[in-house]
Amino acid sequence: FAMLVLEKELSAVYPEIDLVTTPEGNLVAMVHSNNCTSDYDAWIGLFGEAVKALGFSVPKYQLYDTLLGLALQGEPDGGGLLAYGYVSGEHITGFTEGRPLFARMPGSVFTLANFMRTQLFTSLGALHAGLRILLDKEAVKVDEIRGHGGFFKTQSVGQPIMAAATGIPVSVLETAGEGGAWGIALLAAYRARQSRGQSLSDYLNTQVFRGKTGSVCQPDPSDVAGFAAFFTRYMAGLPIEQAAVDHLRG
Repeated sequence: FAMLVLEKELSAVYPEIDLVTTPEGNLVAMVHSNNCTSDYDAWIGLFGEAVKALGFSVPKYQLYDTLLGLALQGEPDGGGLLAYGYVSGEHITGFTEGRPLFARMPGSVFTLANFMRTQLFTSLGALHAGLRILLDKEAVKVDEIRGHGGFFKTQSVGQPIMAAATGIPVSVLETAGEGGAWGIALLAAYRARQSRGQSLSDYLNTQVFRGKTGSVCQPDPSDVAGFAAFFTRYMAGLPIEQAAVDHLRG
């Protein structure tokens, strides 16, 4: 999901956008997709089985780092490949059920690098569709996205892919691989350790993030154009996903 702190209220109600607040009461627009990394986790597990069948033993982290790292070597748009990681339904694109699938044209450039790039791109497809509402219809200006969670666990991969999908600089701290549970732990620490009258933002800035190292990834124009081409293909191919939902039954 993506959470953008707003400077003003939205002009309309959008079923795809949830309005929440920060713990301090600032208005936030949340784009919450149901699917992200689950399907490419399954693919990496399958590739791990192939490695094991060949008689090799590769640590899980190395398998992820190697395969996801290949995505950065793929063609900007993923070589014409298409995938949907819809393990479940996806309300942003109008699906109450999902069917993970992969498709390609006979002339698509079917390489492992392009396959992994497509898997990462499609994990952000529904999220991107929701963000377009905020960026295009509401003209929300975003200075920077701070990434955290499993998508950023493999260093130097999630960051440029997210920047390509959003066209926005993406920063990560050394704690980027941690997710929501870490955030809840921070809130608990604030409640237990705050100075009298200290705000949450001041506590985070002075006690948690002060001196922490991180990096900012600027969106690469070639990658942004590549994701845009992929997203056009993604939206055009949604009837394929619908056909899979209609005809693939357990």
